Amino acid sequence: MVQVALLDLELIYELEKARNMEKLNGIQDISPNKIARMAGLFYLIYIITTALAAVVRSRIIVFGDAAATANNIMGSQLLFRLGFITQLVSAVFFLLAAWALYSLLKPVNKNLALLFLLLNLGGVAVECINMLNLFTALQFFSCTNYLNVFQTDQLQAMGMSFLNSYTNGFMIAQIFYGTWLLPLGYLVYKSRFLPKLLGIVLILDFFCWTSYFFQFFLFPDSGILTLPASAVGFIAEVSIGLWLLIKGVKVQK
Repeated sequence: MVQVALLDLELIYELEKARNMEKLNGIQDISPNKIARMAGLFYLIYIITTALAAVVRSRIIVFGDAAATANNIMGSQLLFRLGFITQLVSAVFFLLAAWALYSLLKPVNKNLALLFLLLNLGGVAVECINMLNLFTALQFFSCTNYLNVFQTDQLQAMGMSFLNSYTNGFMIAQIFYGTWLLPLGYLVYKSRFLPKLLGIVLILDFFCWTSYFFQFFLFPDSGILTLPASAVGFIAEVSIGLWLLIKGVKVQK
C-alpha cells in the first residue's frame, strides 16, 4: 500500500509538472509579431492619453496668474480630475509598453533590455508621485474646511506653488524617460528585425530630450531646445508605435 501511495504521488507530481511546462511553453510561444503589436498599441495609447492630459492642463492652468487658475479649476473641477486620471492611465500604459518592448528585445541583449525597463519604471514612479502636487493644488484652490485659517489669496498662491512644483517634478521624470531611449534605440538598431532608422531616431531623441532636461534646470530662461526636442520626440515615439502596431517585426529563423 505504501508503494502504491508513493507511485500515486509521483504520478501526480509528474502530471503537475507537465501542466506547468505546457503553461510555460504557451507563454513562450507568443509570436514576436503579437508582442510587437502589443508594444505599439500600448505606446500609442500612452502618447494619446498624455496629449489629452496636457491639453486639459493647458486650458485650465494659467501660470503666473493664481486667481485665474483657481477660477478655472473650480469652474471645471471635473475636467481637472479627468486630466489627473488620464495622466495616471498614460503612465500605466507607458510601463506596459516598456514591458512589451523588453519581451521583444531581450533576445538581442537581455541586460540592456532590463536597463531600459528599469529606467522607464523609475520615470513612471517619479511621475506618479509627482501627480500628488496636482491634487494638493486642487485642495488649496477648493478651500477645504481645515484651510479656512488662510486668506483666499494665500491659498491661491500656495496652490500655484504646487502647480509649479508639478512642472519641476515632471521634468525630473524626463531624465529617466530621456535616458531609457539610448539602450532602447541601440537594441532596435542592432535587432535586425526592426528598421535601423528607428533606432537612429530614438538615439537622436535621447540626445535632444536629455539636452532639454539640462537646459530646463541650468538655463530656465532659455527655450531654444524646447521645440526641437518636442518635434524629434514626437517623430521618434509615434514612428516606433505605428511601426510596431502596423508592420510588426521581421521574423527571423
